[in-house]
Amino acid sequence: MPWVLSGLGLVILLLAGDALVKGAVNLALRLGIPALIVSLTIVAFGTSAPELLISIKAILDNAPGLALGNVVGSNTANILLVLGIPALLATMHTSECATRKTYNFMIAATLLFIGLAFRGVFDWLAGLVLLGALGYVLLDQLRDARNHRRCGADDMDEPEGADPSMPTWQIIVFLILGLVGLPVGAGLLVDNATIIAQAYGVSDTVIGLTLVAIGTSLPELATTVMAALRRQADVVLGSVIGSNMFNLLAIIGIASLVGPINVDPEFLQFDLWVMLGASLLLIPFVFLKRDITRVWGVILTALYALYLVVVLI
Repeated sequence: MPWVLSGLGLVILLLAGDALVKGAVNLALRLGIPALIVSLTIVAFGTSAPELLISIKAILDNAPGLALGNVVGSNTANILLVLGIPALLATMHTSECATRKTYNFMIAATLLFIGLAFRGVFDWLAGLVLLGALGYVLLDQLRDARNHRRCGADDMDEPEGADPSMPTWQIIVFLILGLVGLPVGAGLLVDNATIIAQAYGVSDTVIGLTLVAIGTSLPELATTVMAALRRQADVVLGSVIGSNMFNLLAIIGIASLVGPINVDPEFLQFDLWVMLGASLLLIPFVFLKRDITRVWGVILTALYALYLVVVLI
């Protein structure tokens, strides 16, 4: 039963997160907030709402390993699994992508995160540092986007979830479903994931690194598979890099203001370095203009399978 309830919690989380994004985006646009601001803030925060709620619930339930494992595990899965599986289906022409600046930000965020982890705890001070770094990145992206538009580029597309014809009552329903569903889904997933951990004699950290991390990476996986089949490599690589940076800076940044997150020594010895190593694997695709071929897909997927074996054993 805990497995079923964990799955149910995950489904509710994902559906509620999608509903919240649609409701918040359309409400913001209805209030006259520019689409650019909506894309950089509401959509980014909304799509990470499930991971954020899981982390906050885990801290309140005194399971900090689950919160940290969710973020670190998700970042590793995003690169090895979310990029690996689509590459098995079709070569992703990442040589055409201009992601160097965002990638540099992601590596800087990863190094900052690891440095703060060696303090032994993510407390309110670490949270403020992470959120400060997030603020700098968002301001830089906003400045670049404005410069891009001033140089004569077309207006950006409507943000994800935008629907100009959506009636007010539907916006309200989406917001209610999102705001109610997120805590309910997070509660089901965290509570039952903890029960599973206790039943199998593993730590909540391991559950966070595996079950919860893979579950919360499923939306990104679905998106990248469709983007790869449509030959939209820029969407694939950009979404993974952006998601990883946001996970480190926003989710742990906000969660650590709710309560301290103690860092398990195993994170410092193994998992954080696996996350960094996986991030560095993107160098050939970002800087050397290499495509993510099927061979790379096999390598990345196999590395993730090996990582799971090591974590679980």
